[in-house]
Amino acid sequence: MTPTRRTALGFMAAAAGSVALPGRVFASAKFKYDLQPKPAMSGVWMIEGATDYFSMQNGGAIVNCALLQGETGLILIDTGPSRRYAEELRLSVQALDLRGVSAVVNTHNHPDHYFGNQVFADKPIYGLGEMIELAITHGDSFSNNMYRLLGDWMRGTEPMPPTAALATGEVTIDGRKFLALPLAGHTETDLALLDTETGLLIAGDLAFLDRAPATTNANLETWQAALTELQALNAAAILPGHGPLDRSGASLAQTSAYLSWLETTFTEGANSGLDMVDLMDSPMPAEFAAMGAQPEEFHRSISHLFPDIERRELPRAN
Repeated sequence: MTPTRRTALGFMAAAAGSVALPGRVFASAKFKYDLQPKPAMSGVWMIEGATDYFSMQNGGAIVNCALLQGETGLILIDTGPSRRYAEELRLSVQALDLRGVSAVVNTHNHPDHYFGNQVFADKPIYGLGEMIELAITHGDSFSNNMYRLLGDWMRGTEPMPPTAALATGEVTIDGRKFLALPLAGHTETDLALLDTETGLLIAGDLAFLDRAPATTNANLETWQAALTELQALNAAAILPGHGPLDRSGASLAQTSAYLSWLETTFTEGANSGLDMVDLMDSPMPAEFAAMGAQPEEFHRSISHLFPDIERRELPRAN
């Protein structure tokens, strides 16, 4: 090989070594909910949430939202866990009514039910007066927790309380009549709505079906009283806060049975000298173990409920 050729080859090799190679390509999360409203009853649609706990896989889309036909658009019950969710929801409902959402109602102050409110800030957003106060008080702490759980799914989300207090009893929202029931038990204030036209009961998180009830702010006795009141309505169908549409009343019966089991299990555990770690290993009846979000919700209920039951059953001796 001639000196000239060796020089040329050396230059080419050096040049090749200095060329920047393409960087690695990483797959990124799609951050899209693919929301699909589906018919529930005449003039009523639902968006059904996952029955899991919050995760990066579901983006927090674990809640049921309802849409009812009003005179000037769609009445939206609960707005989901994030701004991104509500923005997709706003677009998807135009297939049902080009006018979109005309009014919003929030059933209670848990973030998966009202953290999409900001997307509908130009519409009236109703909630019970006490719910508005709770949203103002606890919004930031709920927001911090949601960002930790869901990361970029929450980008741009700011907790926005309802803008108008909803009256109770017989109410009219965008021309549609409801019976608004101020209850409690799942939280300090829970709204249930009975749609007069169809007989559909929108129960919020007072009712769960095939998904373990969340008890973060629960009072079991008050919750059971609310379930008794809802059962007396004999609704044509029930939309639980989580789980499929219920046409038989199973959601109210199942939720009541689960809460009774929690009360009995924790009471017997306290009187047997068990602690919270012991209870973690307690066997669950098959019908409760098969619920979505188990055993996570059972374990959370131990931390939420057992300390108070233990103090009640084993008062301090002076």
